[in-house]
This record gives sequence, C-alpha cells and structure tokens, in this order.
Amino acid sequence: MRRSSSSIQTIEAVERHRAGPERRRRMGFIRAAVAAATVITVLFSMVSVSSASASASGSGSGSAARQRAAAVAAGNPYQRGPDPTLSSVASSTGPFATAQVSVPPGNGFNGGMIYYPTDTSLGTWGAVAIVPGYTALFANEEAWMGPWLASFGFVVIGIETNSRTDFDTQRGTELLAALNYLTTQSPVRDRVDPTRLGVIGHSMGGGGVVYATEHQPSLKGAVALAPYSPSQSMATDTVPTMVMGGQNDTVVTPSYLAGLYATLPASTQSDFIQIAGADHVYYTHPNPVEMRILIPWLKTFLDNDTRYPQFLCPALADPTGVSMYQSKCPYVPGGTTPPPAGAELRAVGAGKCLDVPGSSTTAGTQLQIRSCTAGANQLFTHTASGQLSVYSGSTQLCLDANGQGTTNGTKVITWPCNGQANQRWNVNSNGTVTGVQSGLCLDVSGASTADGALVQLWTCNGQTNQQWALG
Repeated sequence: MRRSSSSIQTIEAVERHRAGPERRRRMGFIRAAVAAATVITVLFSMVSVSSASASASGSGSGSAARQRAAAVAAGNPYQRGPDPTLSSVASSTGPFATAQVSVPPGNGFNGGMIYYPTDTSLGTWGAVAIVPGYTALFANEEAWMGPWLASFGFVVIGIETNSRTDFDTQRGTELLAALNYLTTQSPVRDRVDPTRLGVIGHSMGGGGVVYATEHQPSLKGAVALAPYSPSQSMATDTVPTMVMGGQNDTVVTPSYLAGLYATLPASTQSDFIQIAGADHVYYTHPNPVEMRILIPWLKTFLDNDTRYPQFLCPALADPTGVSMYQSKCPYVPGGTTPPPAGAELRAVGAGKCLDVPGSSTTAGTQLQIRSCTAGANQLFTHTASGQLSVYSGSTQLCLDANGQGTTNGTKVITWPCNGQANQRWNVNSNGTVTGVQSGLCLDVSGASTADGALVQLWTCNGQTNQQWALG
C-alpha cells in the first residue's frame, strides 16, 4: 500500500480539531518538519520506573490459589478470574486489583506507563502493548484502557512514540520494542509470560499493529482499531487479529477497512467489527461496547481461556451498538494455523541436530545438539526476515543471542520472536551460520560430539563444530 497524502492530511485535520489552537500551532510545525525529515532518530537511554498506588479490588490469596489449582486440573492453566458473564465483560472494573509504574524514554520508544495486576498467587500474566494514533499521545487518548485491561488479568504497557508523526512501520517497531522491554528489563518482567503477548493500536497505531503481527508471528493476539496501514497489507498476518472500525468514520472509512481486512489470509483467525455511529476518535474515550468485544478476544487467544469464545461465536452474545460483525467462527484458543514445519539444522562435525532440550517452551533455554529425531523441537525455519524459528511444544520461538551478546561464549537460546538484530542469522553457503548482529559463528562448545553439548557464539575458525546443514 502506498502512503496517501490526502489520508494523512485528513488524520491531521482530525487531530487539529480535537486539540484546540495550541495543538494547531504545533501541528503546523510538525508538518513542516515531517516534510523535510528523512531520518527518525530512536533514542536509547537507561530506564527507571516510579510506581503508583494500587486500585480496584481483588480476591484473597487462598481463593486465588484454589482457582489456579482448579484451572490447571481442568487443563486450562492460564484461566484467570471467575466465570465471565455478559455484564462482567462489559464492566469497567475486572476482578483484579491493579497498580502502575511509569517508564521514561528509552529502549526504542518514548516511555509510557505499565499497568499490572497486583495478585502474585496466579503465576504470570499475558501482556499487551498499546500505541496511539498519528500525532496523538497515549496519555491523552488510550490511557483509560490500561487499568481496565489490567483489572481483567493482563499486564499492559502503553507507549508514547519517538516522534508524534511516526508512520505505521515505526509504530510497529516501537510496539515490539516495548514488549521486549516489558519482558526482559521492566520491573514487572517476572509477572509477564513472554510467550503470551499481544498488541493494540489506533489509527496509524493500528497500522503499527499490522506491522507488528507480520514481523513477530509468535504474538498470540492483536486488535487494530480503525487501522491506517499505508506501508503494508495484512497478507502475511498469521496472528489472530481483530479489526474494529466506526460506521461514521470519515478518516479511516468503512470501505478502506473492508479492503484492508480482505487482504488477511483466509486461514488467519480474525474478525471485523463495525461500531454503530462511531467516528474516528470513538476509541479515545472509555466505552463498554469496544471492551466487551476486545476483552473476550484477548482472553481467548492470550489466555487460551475456553470460557470466552461464547461471547464471540456463533454471533456476538450482545450485539448492542454494533452495526456489522464478520467472524470466522469457531475460534480456537491458541490458534489453528501452525507455523511452518521447518527442517533439521544438522551439526556436521557431530552428526547430530540442533535441539531445544526437552522440547522446552521456557524462554531463555540454551540450545544443544542431540541425535536427530525429526521432532518439532529440532525443526527450524529460516524466515524471510532472517530469523531461525522453531515450533516447540505448540509455541513458536526464535534463536536468540542471549542478552544481545557479541562476544565469544554468548549463549544461543530460544526466545519469543521479536525481529531484533540478535535474532537474525545468515545461513551461509560455506556451511556456517552467523549472527547478523555479532558476525560470530554458531558453535558447538568444546567441539564436542556428545548429546547435550551446548551451542554458543564463537569467532569463526573453519572448524567442523561450526559447520551446519539446514534441511
């Protein structure tokens, strides 16, 4: 898709109208700056956080522990909260108490706020990142969603963009950077399950959602609110994606959204909702119509919670305020479209295969070599973006240079795919596999040929323990 200057101008006009004279003067400056700019600088700095007080009400640790035990016994370990009802999913306050911490600029995005459930008895939580629309601020337009979603059992990071005029691809990159920060560096990282992540965005931020799903297919769910996606279609999106638009949106029109939604693969679990009477800025203020549809979507796909598809299938349980609903029912928690099967990556010197120990789905597991079995934990796919992904235990993960290391001995681990340079690899014609970021070779430590020998990065030296064959 090409960027339409008329569409950008329309979006800017909406921003000016709702912002007042001071914003109009700033918008004039921004537009002049955008016309001259060709490079956007992303600022990286140290991040510190300040916590805010907890809100809402939660259940006692005893009942929570019993609830978790019951969920595990029922084969639904991510189930959180009491059985949902029509009124509960539309409520602005879920069953969990929440707290929040602020995030200053750095780490690939311009800071923001994290909202999270305070309950520590239920294990880790699924998480979502939210990005605002063109020229908008999360603090002004989407901050209301943070405590609302957190009270239903999600960790939420709402971000500001590096430039308020960032396009869809930059906003998508910032969403993925925020999730990486949330799961690896944030003060609540131990509360987040890095294998259960999603993204939400509005307008140009919705276009960022499209970018994020196509560059991090391990995401479990996505919600694009009136998405404007000038840089790409949805043709390679395999992430369960909800597209929501407004019946009276004259900026991102119903016909534009219908065309964008039509580019989604038929096999991708998705739905298309139109809110009756809604305009382009409908999503920037609290409303139960949006949330009573959005929450079941996230619960279904991030939490694999089988109690929530009933609100989406075979039709919306409560269609009030919805003028159109296109579904692909039934929705299956965890998704139905598997990642590519891949092929064995054989260590030539040892005659063994690269292997995820024990088919582990734990992020941070160091790779090893082991006798080839053709199991899913030994089948790797070299993607178009250079990632080596493995479908292991129903969770797609990527080979990752631990801690973005670039020195000899850096562990090669599995981690949720995030598109960063430490997860991109060159499979070379000379038999080596080299890290794009480090230039180092994939290496069997100590030139061992034994089962369980660990895999690391090392300076390329031409030895057989650095020779690999994919397929």
